Amino acid sequence: MMVSSPFTGPQRPGAGLPRLPTPPSGWPIGSYSTYEEAQRAVDFLADSQFPVQDVTIVGVDLMLVERVIARLTWGKVVGTGAASGAWFGLFVGVLLSLFNTTGSAFGPILVGLVTGVVFGVVFAAAGYASTRGSRDFSSASQLVAGRYDVLCQPRHAEQGRDLLAKLAMKPGESQPE
Repeated sequence: MMVSSPFTGPQRPGAGLPRLPTPPSGWPIGSYSTYEEAQRAVDFLADSQFPVQDVTIVGVDLMLVERVIARLTWGKVVGTGAASGAWFGLFVGVLLSLFNTTGSAFGPILVGLVTGVVFGVVFAAAGYASTRGSRDFSSASQLVAGRYDVLCQPRHAEQGRDLLAKLAMKPGESQPE
């Protein structure tokens, strides 16, 4: 069985992934200021037939960054609550209309839509009112690192360093720190 995710790629069961959180191991073979650069380096190693199962990307100096998106007002809160409730109500209404054998198919859709709007507004307003003005903005949070180190198990570290040195010498490619 192969396990895959957009962050780790294909993995064999029991192939080096610890079951419990553990610190990374290996020797540093490159250090980059952005995750994109570290990912590009590992992709270069993979394209060079390097055993990338021995490689780990480690974010160092982690920070939680909260970016403020907009100021919240009662109008925005009620409007977004109504919109999200309308979508959910519409979805439920369409599902109910599929099983409706009597009358019009639009009745359940309309009831679902109106009920969704009402509940969306009530829940959004209750949530906003509970903050009592202490959070009058919306934001998005991200966990970012100050730098990204590429580590490799000792048996292939020297070969990995040599390959990443070739990548750094390519014109137009990003340089490691």
